[in-house]
Amino acid sequence: MSHIENDTLSQDTLHLTGIMAGESVLDDTLPQYYREAYSSYREYPSGTATGRQGVAGDPLPYTIAGDNFMSILLLLCFIMTVISISRSQAFIVRQIKSFFNPRKGKITIVSETSVELRFQMLLALETCLLLSVLYLFFLQETQTEDFVIDQPQIVTIFTSVFAGYFLLKALLHLWVDTTFFGTKNIKHWNLSSLFLLAILGTFALALVAVQSFFPFPFYYAVIYAVALFVLFKMLTFWKQKQIFFKSKGQILHIFLYFCALEIIPVLMLWNALTYVGDSLQIKF
Repeated sequence: MSHIENDTLSQDTLHLTGIMAGESVLDDTLPQYYREAYSSYREYPSGTATGRQGVAGDPLPYTIAGDNFMSILLLLCFIMTVISISRSQAFIVRQIKSFFNPRKGKITIVSETSVELRFQMLLALETCLLLSVLYLFFLQETQTEDFVIDQPQIVTIFTSVFAGYFLLKALLHLWVDTTFFGTKNIKHWNLSSLFLLAILGTFALALVAVQSFFPFPFYYAVIYAVALFVLFKMLTFWKQKQIFFKSKGQILHIFLYFCALEIIPVLMLWNALTYVGDSLQIKF
């Protein structure tokens, strides 16, 4: 009798015969698969997959303004430019007067101190850095923003390319000039070319700063860069004619000299930058 009463008590009369009774609402024990998949907010068991809530958005594009390293580097370039101009102001004025108003029939070499020379060397190195940043802007706007390495490392590589270009061009000038011209003319040209390179970096700094920290249209930047490049080459042509080819009958010689030592190295530089840029890009 007791056995029958226990079966009656354990039977769930709310379910059909042959179907197992449901779980009690008072039963708070978790099944085994719940306990294995359970994870607290403090630690995640190994092998437990944790999903991501929401939809991943597109990453923000790289900007110089958002890169602390590049921002500090550009700030140092600005400080160095201001200090160089303030320390060499008298020399710059004398150099500009000698550049655009030379004495007829004479070569005037503007004397400079060792401090002024060091500042110009630093500005020349700064010019290589700024030109590399401008070429990085060009790649990001015209080709891709995905590279195999970080942008500061890319700027370092491009800076090395520009520094190699200017060094190679200086060696070519030295080799050709020592063959055809005198020592005084060579010294005059070396000082003038270093001065022109420093001035190029000063104007390039303004473009890099505006392009990095302000919403400046890219085509305006291209127009500025092309105009700066043309002006730089025109001043280079004028100074070479003033130093090496003063006679009127040497117009053909100056064009050959300019094309061989200025135009062809620029084409080689562009090919080198294109090759390096393609090698650093991620190809899909």
